[in-house]
Amino acid sequence: MTVELTRLDNGMIVATDRLEHVQSVALGAWVDVGARNETPDINGISHMLEHMAFKGTRRRSALQISEEIENVGGQMNAYTSRENTAYYCKVLHEDQELAIDVIADILQNSTLDAKELERERQVILQEIGQANDTPDDIVFDYFQETALPDQALGRSILGSPENVSSLSRDDLFDFMSRRYSPKRMVFSASGKVDHQQIVDLVSEKFDNLPAHEDHEMEALRYEGGNRIEQRDLEQVHVIFGLPTVSYTDDSFYDLQVFNTLLGGGMSSRLFQEIREKRGLVYSVYSFSSHYVDGGLFSIYAGTGPNDIGELMPVMCDELVRATVDLTEEEVNRARAQLKASVVMGMESNSGRCETLARQIQIFGGPQTMEEIIAKVEAVDLERVRAAGKSLLGGTPTVTALGPVKGMPGYDDLAARLRA
Repeated sequence: MTVELTRLDNGMIVATDRLEHVQSVALGAWVDVGARNETPDINGISHMLEHMAFKGTRRRSALQISEEIENVGGQMNAYTSRENTAYYCKVLHEDQELAIDVIADILQNSTLDAKELERERQVILQEIGQANDTPDDIVFDYFQETALPDQALGRSILGSPENVSSLSRDDLFDFMSRRYSPKRMVFSASGKVDHQQIVDLVSEKFDNLPAHEDHEMEALRYEGGNRIEQRDLEQVHVIFGLPTVSYTDDSFYDLQVFNTLLGGGMSSRLFQEIREKRGLVYSVYSFSSHYVDGGLFSIYAGTGPNDIGELMPVMCDELVRATVDLTEEEVNRARAQLKASVVMGMESNSGRCETLARQIQIFGGPQTMEEIIAKVEAVDLERVRAAGKSLLGGTPTVTALGPVKGMPGYDDLAARLRA
């Protein structure tokens, strides 16, 4: 990895990762602002801004933004998460100046045209409606809200229909001017790049960002609890979870190994016991969500109404059992899966570009593939067992959506985690 960093005079960090064997460049701006920076009355504004950024600037119409990138065979997109918003492109290396210019333009010169805003408002309302009609999607929002109630991290990234309907052009301008400061941005590029050339282009193009910084962020407060909603569906969609550590905690990789062997693949304990041996589900897996100050460890499954009564206790029991009778073989296999995932992820310059930006935002600097693999290899059986045990005994979060009549009681499930 040939990574170079430069902090510009305005505070923005420019990071490049040169790859000799490709002809393309993946690049973009990662803004350290997301849904957790929103107050309740403007929840959903980060996502709306991401949409509106492509709807025209003082120099380009919405059509011109897409045409200029696609005319050279490039791709452009964006996403909003709870802790950041990203605007990125992938182009041939000879078109990198165009890509940087377009990204700089939409982040500095968006007009947020009133007619476009009304059209995009309807698009986002459709997006919210689609999510609400997709049970194996909306159950994740229910889980987040139940685990982290009455706080920014617990609210939907899309926002509520009421908020989306009422957010004004002035609200968008105000949020962007207060939060999109250069000190909160990392411009990352990976592929056939020259670091100084990228630095010069970014320095030239990003010349009109707000100078001041307003970066309110509400701290994570885990509460947990129970949300069960009856719906006329074929399956019950359920998520069971517990609080866990942040990205930067010393036990982060211990937990990743535990997560992988518990529910990270077809050889995992959950898959083998619940699907292969008992036939209770089509889909079951564990996953973890991490933030700068905490995280959530969760298990998802979808099952029929006649099987939910058996499924939920087995999920709890497998979680507890995995902290007791782990084997070296399981730990070795999980480590191998994680190492392979790291290596394969570094084969894409798009993946490398995003990883580099996020590492700088989370850790303050890049981590090499060798450093990450060394951390995974250092995880042993006792550390994995300890990571699993750290999940037990706390207040769980249980959310279920569908024909929930046979759902076990919350207290009964919580008691199994204290066994």
